Amino acid sequence: MPRARGTSRPGSRGAEVSTTVVLFTRDLRVHDNPALHAAVADAAEVVPLFVLDDRVLARFGAPNRVAFLLDALADLRHALVERGGGLVVRRGDAVAEAIRLARETGATRIHLSEDVSVFAQKRQHRLRRAAAAHRIAVEAFPGITVVPPGDVSPSEASAAYRVFTPYWKRWHVTPWRAVLPAPVSIPSRATRDDAPLPAPGALAGGHTAANLPMGGETEGRARLARWMRDGLAEYESRRDDLAVEGTSGLSPYLHFGCVSPLEVAERAREAPGGDAFVRQLCWRDFHHQLLAAEPRMAREDLRTRHDRWRADPPSLAAWKEGRTGYPLVDAGMRQLLAEGTMHNRARLVTASFLAKHLYVDWRLGAAHFADHLVDGDVANNVGNWQWVAGTGADTRPNRVFNPTRQARRFDPDGAYVRRWVPELEAIDGGAVHEPWRLGQLAPKGYPAPIVDHDEAVRRFLEARRSP
Repeated sequence: MPRARGTSRPGSRGAEVSTTVVLFTRDLRVHDNPALHAAVADAAEVVPLFVLDDRVLARFGAPNRVAFLLDALADLRHALVERGGGLVVRRGDAVAEAIRLARETGATRIHLSEDVSVFAQKRQHRLRRAAAAHRIAVEAFPGITVVPPGDVSPSEASAAYRVFTPYWKRWHVTPWRAVLPAPVSIPSRATRDDAPLPAPGALAGGHTAANLPMGGETEGRARLARWMRDGLAEYESRRDDLAVEGTSGLSPYLHFGCVSPLEVAERAREAPGGDAFVRQLCWRDFHHQLLAAEPRMAREDLRTRHDRWRADPPSLAAWKEGRTGYPLVDAGMRQLLAEGTMHNRARLVTASFLAKHLYVDWRLGAAHFADHLVDGDVANNVGNWQWVAGTGADTRPNRVFNPTRQARRFDPDGAYVRRWVPELEAIDGGAVHEPWRLGQLAPKGYPAPIVDHDEAVRRFLEARRSP
């Protein structure tokens, strides 16, 4: 059984606990869920709980993520009911509701999965403090990452790695805990909560993407099975090909914990093509351990470059709407609006365009991504944006992705661009990637480039060199 981290509880652990509340957060699954597994092993009764926290909804409750979350909760409830349990869903402050339910059911322990964001760390601290007043134990378990943040650190003087390659070298030789099975049954005597889940519109205003994936563990595990069977072996050769389904599509399922990152990594690392894919899971862990140790990086530069970002609302709006005149940038931004996701290669190019071509603050880009991405993972979103902006973990902080060169390399026949920028669908082959020719080739309505590439790069490098 995996150890609980930072256990806070009165008395010893030897005796059987009468009732345990399992507070689900970003671990919406029954397979390989250490917090749930430990509760089922120890308690006479297990009461699963999820709280629709108004503060989380206010800050992170983008329509796409709320819709995906509600799918995941419905699926989790079904899985728990099948095993003799249920899922209590309440709305309010997660700490207050967890304490309230523990007192209603006579629970002496609350389990949850340890998380890394500032909000999550403060929530866990508040929960421990509130629970102690009622002599309720709080136990936090791993489960959000493959290797728990802090288990791999560069030295006693530094809590986190700031460069990926040394982290990877330590990470991939670090022993992993065992993958846990789903419980066969869940001991439960409590009245089952069958209240219907709210509609997405009751939790978040705005429209969801038209092509939003279905959330939940059932769909996540099905996607994982398809990926292991049909996609993983060719991942390294196809992952940057914009026009094909060369990536797993598992990111939102990992973010909400519908699939276990450890199980995904364990299954992939011995399979053909697995090394490159597992390395991407290590990147995810890298950003999580960095945010856990440096919570300020959600708002501040990890490594300041003393940037004097430009205020350019028209260019920012054009970037958000996919009207920059650079077809690959526009295709990526329109995919984001349509699907709540974006190919990783396109994410790099679009982010670089905002931060380095337009020299607009990376935080504005990260906020826009957070408004639309289904995953919307704070650690990954902020970590990747800072990497691209050159304020984070990139060892080449002034690199600039040339959108035309990237398009020629990773979308050579223009299929990705034509899929998302229908104004250009009549333009043949690679000509679709030449913004300086589109004035003659494109139909009216497609914009001219809002900035010249060479001039933008020169301006950016001059700004970075300025004291």
